[in-house]
Amino acid sequence: MSIEWIMSACIGVGLAACCGFRVFVPLLIASVATKLGLIGTVTGFEWLSGWPALIGLSMATIFEIGAYYIPWLDNLLDTLATPASIIAGTLLSTSFLHIDNPVLHWGLGLMLGGSSAGIVQAGTSLLRLGSTAATGGVANPVVATGENVASFGLSLFTIFLPLIAVVIIGVVLIFIIGRLLAKRKIWFTRAPAKQAGGSITQIPRSSNGRA
Repeated sequence: MSIEWIMSACIGVGLAACCGFRVFVPLLIASVATKLGLIGTVTGFEWLSGWPALIGLSMATIFEIGAYYIPWLDNLLDTLATPASIIAGTLLSTSFLHIDNPVLHWGLGLMLGGSSAGIVQAGTSLLRLGSTAATGGVANPVVATGENVASFGLSLFTIFLPLIAVVIIGVVLIFIIGRLLAKRKIWFTRAPAKQAGGSITQIPRSSNGRA
């Protein structure tokens, strides 16, 4: 396993994780970077540096960024973005993994890139839901701006400093997983408590059916 293989894998996984913030931003940056010759994809993914891909991804990125500033549409987009981010993350990570076996190639792309994108997307969706519940959606544009900055910044960081970027993204993933597990624990502990409270409030009845 050479240093070139490791760097290429880090670029793929790093860009894939950024799809959890915005689906099309990492794809666009990868397209521009490959067009400029800064990075190179594996055989079969050369289309990423073509003009059709560059133009299409530019339009999709503009639409995606703008749509997240429309009230209530942002939460709807999160529902669509979850599977889309996993697909985009898998595609990006697979584009930079130098593996000859197709099954292993796409399998690792899904495990490393798709899962990373899905975890980040779940974290951003949770943050937006919390913002919507707490502020009625007023603070959602601030959340959207933070996601845009994170997506652009980490994607560019991944292109130029992939090893450091992967470490940063790893810390972000661990933090999000911790928050998701804590949220799940709270959700599961509330249900038994509610059930127990319901049994306490029941009014005992005597044998003749009167209270």
